[in-house]
Amino acid sequence: MARFVFGMNVSLDGYVDHDRFAPDPPLFRHWIERVAGITGSLYGRHVYELMRYWDEDQSGWGAAEHGFAAVWRAQPKWVVSRSLTGVGPNATLIRGDIEAEIRALKARVEGEIDVSGPNLAGHLSDLGLIDEFRLYLHPVVLGHGTPFFAGPRPPLRLIGSDRIGDTVIRLSYVPA
Repeated sequence: MARFVFGMNVSLDGYVDHDRFAPDPPLFRHWIERVAGITGSLYGRHVYELMRYWDEDQSGWGAAEHGFAAVWRAQPKWVVSRSLTGVGPNATLIRGDIEAEIRALKARVEGEIDVSGPNLAGHLSDLGLIDEFRLYLHPVVLGHGTPFFAGPRPPLRLIGSDRIGDTVIRLSYVPA
């Protein structure tokens, strides 16, 4: 059975915003290793569309960007969307009975599947399907935006923390 892990970069005041804090080299290396070691990723539409950036090589990329793109392209992706009619390479669209399809995915796949997108993670958390929350805490205060947690959550229990590079602390929680 798969473990669903919701992890994203987050500001000190609890918001996610891909444009406001890019990963430094140590965190970028962490993400390359993380993506290389997981079974796949489960995306909401919005984050999937942002991540499609990695589908094609871009001019100006260095070795790290090419490395991330290679591991991202190689992994299976499942995309939850009622509005998309198709998805890119190595991706499967989930649009019917979302709960049933995601429960079936969790039951048939082994390993960790990253969940990306606060709204999708909130929905899956409401269904009791998120096994772990990983907050990559950046020293940035945004004051507004999309919150990491899409709504109230049951109590969580801290299971780990570590520093990545000079500025980011990863906090890992499981439902209590």
